Amino acid sequence: MTVKEKIALFPHSPGVYRYYDSEGNVIYVGKAKDLHKRVAQYFVPPERLNVKTRVLVSKIADAQYSVVDSEADALLLENNLIKQYKPRYNILLKDSKTYPWICVTDEPYPRVFLTRRVLKDGSRYFGPYSSVMHARGLLDLFYSTWPLRSCRHKISADTILRGRIRPCLDFHIGKCRGCCVGAVSIQEYGSWIDEIVSLLKGGFRDVVRDLEEKMRAAAAELDFETAQQYKLRAEALKKHYSKSVISSSRDYDCDVFALICEGLSAYGSFLRVRGGAIVRSLNLGFKLAIEEEPAAVLSTFIGEIEEKFGDLSGEVIVPFKPDVEMPGVDFNIPVKGDKFSLLQLGTKNAREFQASSLRQKEHTHPDEYKAEALEDLRRAIGMEVLPEHMECFDNSNIQGTNPVAACVVFRGGVPSKADYRKFKIKTVVGANDYASMKEIVNRRYSRMLAENPDDLPQLVVIDGGKGQLNFAWQALCELGIQDRLTVVGLAERMEEVIRPGDPYPLFLDRNSHAFRLITHIRDEAHRFGISFHRSLRSKQQTASVLREIKGVGEQTEQRLLIHFGSVPRIAAAPESEIAELVGPVLARRIKEVIG
Repeated sequence: MTVKEKIALFPHSPGVYRYYDSEGNVIYVGKAKDLHKRVAQYFVPPERLNVKTRVLVSKIADAQYSVVDSEADALLLENNLIKQYKPRYNILLKDSKTYPWICVTDEPYPRVFLTRRVLKDGSRYFGPYSSVMHARGLLDLFYSTWPLRSCRHKISADTILRGRIRPCLDFHIGKCRGCCVGAVSIQEYGSWIDEIVSLLKGGFRDVVRDLEEKMRAAAAELDFETAQQYKLRAEALKKHYSKSVISSSRDYDCDVFALICEGLSAYGSFLRVRGGAIVRSLNLGFKLAIEEEPAAVLSTFIGEIEEKFGDLSGEVIVPFKPDVEMPGVDFNIPVKGDKFSLLQLGTKNAREFQASSLRQKEHTHPDEYKAEALEDLRRAIGMEVLPEHMECFDNSNIQGTNPVAACVVFRGGVPSKADYRKFKIKTVVGANDYASMKEIVNRRYSRMLAENPDDLPQLVVIDGGKGQLNFAWQALCELGIQDRLTVVGLAERMEEVIRPGDPYPLFLDRNSHAFRLITHIRDEAHRFGISFHRSLRSKQQTASVLREIKGVGEQTEQRLLIHFGSVPRIAAAPESEIAELVGPVLARRIKEVIG
């Protein structure tokens, strides 16, 4: 039975399907509300599929499925199978680092500490935390609010009775109540741990409310010292959470998912809100082996978070609907108010995480980063080939003086400085950026066609708006090479990419590979052009000062500059030394003008 015949028998039920290659390896795992319809979408005419999906389909030798009761069950099963088989063409977590957890040990006097290892030892683990600073901040709060022990001794009734442990410095300075010598009961110490666990679960308001009730009860019994302790703890918690989390006057629970999809990468941010306050956050990156719909990536993200943190809240804030329905969960897309602000915050976190990941990848995996950047730029502009060879042009002049232009060249996504070229504008009079751009583009590629016609770039970037782009396009058309390369303009608002004949600009994500690459080549062209313009202007200014003196010509100017090095040094030199070079009459005249 062929694969097509096999999938024709798949049921119209929710479930998970698996594709195998000829060697029996699982190469893709997917979930579906309707297995039959979903799998049939892969086996359509090849021209209706993108390139990577066509490659996946070409390698499918067998297909199997598992039926489940609901979409939620399908999501969890898909997530587990992906982790088990690590299929080549599935969405995989990009971030391999181990996130920290806060551990509360299973002991008579529990310890509270930070760890990256989760063990099945009866201890309770809370997290993971994407920010180590946030986790350490929580620990600092706990140890400054409650007199917890920080030692690693195994404390039991036997060790206390036998006096086997001597109190440490924390006991003597009041930071610990002395668990090791039985100075605090297991019940009282346990009540502190219960409050800490409640905080870690998101019960900030409940803990503060309970502390305030205990404070009032102690004050009513005239136990003002104990009441003051409760008051200080409540105030410490309020102060910490007012600074470290966003809280709302409304008391509600929800989970927030924000997602950014960029090419074959996705970046997600998760926020857990309990009692109107953000109590947990986590950022994750995903690598897509084939193009996936954002809704499918969001579902994978939700499944990953549910596995890490347990059941979701009854309300889940999302930027768009995932392709899965979960019983008891209402997916909400807010457009205003506090919950919309939470979604915006999540999106900001995802963008920051994206930018950080790109910077890290640029330094740790430069070759992979360059390949992804070129592919993203190709996709963003709509090119058929990778822009392995790119060139960018920039004009530079000040009020029409010293008009120059620069051409920088990138090969393989990096500058090729040996190929940079500088141009003095020859045929244009005054500050006419449009005509200047046409001149240098014509000069650059007419010479290239004469000397090395096979080395034309795949992409030409014009630093300027529609005017400069249109004149550059005219030059390419006059040379007859407009169909052999792609040309775009980069407007002042650098996220706007302009194309010839297209009234609508392309908008690039400022954190994307494509934006960073095209910005790099634009900035390099601007830097190179400005430095060339400054050098010419400096030479002209130097020449004009000396040339304005009667009797100083080009050769005399060069003789003076070679000997003294600069105009200020000529001005500071004694007249007799200048006279040795140009004679006493001209030397006196020079000193009168610049001395």
